[in-house]
Amino acid sequence: MDESFSILGIDPGTRITGYGLIRVKGSLLEPLDFGCIRPPPTLPLPERYRIIFDALEQLLDRFQPKAVAVESQFVLKNAQSAIKLGMAKGMVILAAARRKIPVHEYPPKRAKSAVVGNGAASKAQVQRMIAALLRLPKLPEPEDAADALALAICHAHNMRTKQCLNTSKVR
Repeated sequence: MDESFSILGIDPGTRITGYGLIRVKGSLLEPLDFGCIRPPPTLPLPERYRIIFDALEQLLDRFQPKAVAVESQFVLKNAQSAIKLGMAKGMVILAAARRKIPVHEYPPKRAKSAVVGNGAASKAQVQRMIAALLRLPKLPEPEDAADALALAICHAHNMRTKQCLNTSKVR
């Protein structure tokens, strides 16, 4: 895997959508950009979804990632919250699909396990490990951006594992 490519991780939400972009070159991971999209909470939901969608399109056009890794929805106690979260995730899927970029979903526990080795890791543990893995001078903030970077790293590990399995089948 000598080719260099980027992966965009997204932690969707209607108040804060975290994003994290990494470059993968062999076994090296390099941070390219991370942060969050914060639509004004006073706006109606359709306007917040549009802001999320527009910001995602800008990120996809600017960085042209090979893949998008998004947090899969987990069932919340509040059905309305689950629907709103699903709509924010839909903006991610639509923006990527318009560019024919594959979208891969990972549960939060799998992303945490990929970076910390423990699916029940705290947000602070994820931030510290992301900083160490990507050689960042300080912790990635907000937590949503760290979660998004964890998703991108999780996908990079998943791709590497699949490549190793495919290579071993050829031999």
